[in-house]
Amino acid sequence: MPKSGASPVTTQSQPNDLDAFWMPFTANRAFKKTPRIVARSKDMHYYTNDGRAIMDTTAGLWCCNAGHNRDPIVAAIQAQAETLDYAPPFQFAHPLGFQLASRIAQMAPGDLDHVFFVNSGSEAVDTALKMALGYWHAKGESNRFRMIGRERGYHGIGFGGISVGGISPNRKAYAMALLPGTDHLPHTYDRAKQAFTKGEPEYGEHFADALEGIVALHDASTIAAVIVEPMAGSTGVLPTPKGYLKRLRQICDKYGILLIFDEVITGFGRLGTSFAAERYGVIPDMITFAKGVTSGTVPMGGVIARKHIHEAFMKGPEHMAEFFHGYTYSAHPLACAAGIATLDLYRDEDLFARTKQLEPKWADAIMTLKGLPNVLDIRTVGLTAAVDLASIPDAYGKRAFDGMHKAFEDFGFMVRNTGDTLALTPPLIISEAEIDETVDKMTKLIKAIA
Repeated sequence: MPKSGASPVTTQSQPNDLDAFWMPFTANRAFKKTPRIVARSKDMHYYTNDGRAIMDTTAGLWCCNAGHNRDPIVAAIQAQAETLDYAPPFQFAHPLGFQLASRIAQMAPGDLDHVFFVNSGSEAVDTALKMALGYWHAKGESNRFRMIGRERGYHGIGFGGISVGGISPNRKAYAMALLPGTDHLPHTYDRAKQAFTKGEPEYGEHFADALEGIVALHDASTIAAVIVEPMAGSTGVLPTPKGYLKRLRQICDKYGILLIFDEVITGFGRLGTSFAAERYGVIPDMITFAKGVTSGTVPMGGVIARKHIHEAFMKGPEHMAEFFHGYTYSAHPLACAAGIATLDLYRDEDLFARTKQLEPKWADAIMTLKGLPNVLDIRTVGLTAAVDLASIPDAYGKRAFDGMHKAFEDFGFMVRNTGDTLALTPPLIISEAEIDETVDKMTKLIKAIA
């Protein structure tokens, strides 16, 4: 029986009770006074319950790279639901898990050949960290336990992810429960020398050299892995400087430290290649992925590991699990079906190459926002951009928050706000006309919140 006074369950598009849902990463009190609710989606747009079109310049949450409700993906999910709803991933399997893993391994550079499936980017990061620890244990070097992240880095919301992450609000309430022995590289952003840069900044390769100082402090024999985003996304689109990732790889190789690329955002075409590792010519020891692998349709993530990582675990009695880790929904049949259909769509429409082709047009268009009221900096890379705005005195984050809300309500588009930065990350299917439309909407919005 429902609780006394509880509203009946309803499937209508516009809910009649907003109280029960405690929303993630949301100003709940503000939202429930003026909710922003979408009822359906297609291609480049969301639609409200009353049919108002909302242009999606965020790809949902960096994830709907192929656009919304694409027919081949929808059909694959429906067909799979009618065939095999669930198969246990512990000691049993189904064909699509192997098919999708092979496809992803083929897309990854070098000998990144082994895929471990999870359900989200947060789970992927925690899995990669456990793999790193397990690798060194298998190598007889359990003293290597330290994990090195980076300031302003975002690696999900598991305790491992927030430990190596470098965004203060995600960490401060849980400080006593963070992983011991973590340390952080400095972030790579210097507005004075990088402002209004298209693509990777010329200045900043030397920021990688801070790893030498961390090694000197802790000793390399205690450091298991370094984890970084090739582009720091959630903190406000910070492209890594030219040469930075190659320098980081060189230092890790020098001291035998594993290098992990968190490609939950940059994977599957966001920067014009299958993975950012390909764009930057650097092969990490592991890549974490999620979001774009299913174009956001069904939750899925994973870790791609190099051959030497995988082989280190393949020891001991054959009847024993080599890696004591996993999730009930790892390689879920519906997620695998969605993933295969999504990769087919990326291939058939050549969306990664299209992104690379559109990048200069995108960058030039977004840079026209320079000079508008309160615009302090603009950064672009791939089909991604960020606009930093001057803060309202004594109200940090309020200008961008108001911009996010006003964009939805008054100008019919969805934009992400982080601090006083507005971030744009459209689906890879965006047209040149829609790029111009995005800039027009942003121009009006920035003026409106001046």
